[in-house]
Amino acid sequence: MQPILRMTRTRDASAVTLWLLGAVALVYLGLPIANLLVVEPWREVPAALADPQATGALATSLITAGISTLLIAIFGVPLAYVLARWRFRLRPLVTLLVYVPLVFPAVVSGIAQLLVYGPYGPIGAFWAGRGLELDTSLAGVVLAQTFVAAPFAIVAARAAFEAGNLATEDVARTLGASRWRVFWTVSLPLARGGVIAGLILTWLRAIGEFGATAVLAYHPYTLPVYTYVQLTGLGVPAALPLALLALVASVVAIGAALLATARGHIPGGHG
Repeated sequence: MQPILRMTRTRDASAVTLWLLGAVALVYLGLPIANLLVVEPWREVPAALADPQATGALATSLITAGISTLLIAIFGVPLAYVLARWRFRLRPLVTLLVYVPLVFPAVVSGIAQLLVYGPYGPIGAFWAGRGLELDTSLAGVVLAQTFVAAPFAIVAARAAFEAGNLATEDVARTLGASRWRVFWTVSLPLARGGVIAGLILTWLRAIGEFGATAVLAYHPYTLPVYTYVQLTGLGVPAALPLALLALVASVVAIGAALLATARGHIPGGHG
């Protein structure tokens, strides 16, 4: 009996240690958010959020983030499927290109895009000559958001596809279904939890994008850029209501992602 009691106590001590370590991480993550709610000038929030520039910045962020997410869904999810199902010589290079925006400093991402889509870049100059300057339009914001947010959807969707049942796809193929039909009717439904969650997180990343957007398309203001303008121009108090708005959007998007995956396992969850 004594060895059994000793083992039980050891397990209990290990569990307590894990809980304590996790609690430290939780406090670290939660303290700034809780403090933001404490110091928020609640009486000034309605007036600040009624500012036409604030509502315009929010609208810009919502519209461009939605467009960016739609584009990523159309082009990025098929890319994730290709990476999950095919083995080809350039696959490591393609995977590298997908991950690069995740590790690039956001400002560097903006500079790299500016060289392509700016008024003197190969693509930007083409459109500028036709009266559309990408670096001062909604299109520029969408380009910046799409570049930095795409990896979130692609990585999540790829993991979801890789976790899918290959036998089901093989059966569909033996019955004469094309690869395109298998993708739409078998693979995508099986991976929908991870795909949807990845797209929601992509939208969240797009709506919170600042660095690349500020470099490539400073105007029109998005919510993060306008928050920075208020912070540098009028100080912290002026930026707090906008920070609260960003927090609300984040909570809503993350909650939607967790609901979409049912079990809350974003990369490979199935609804």
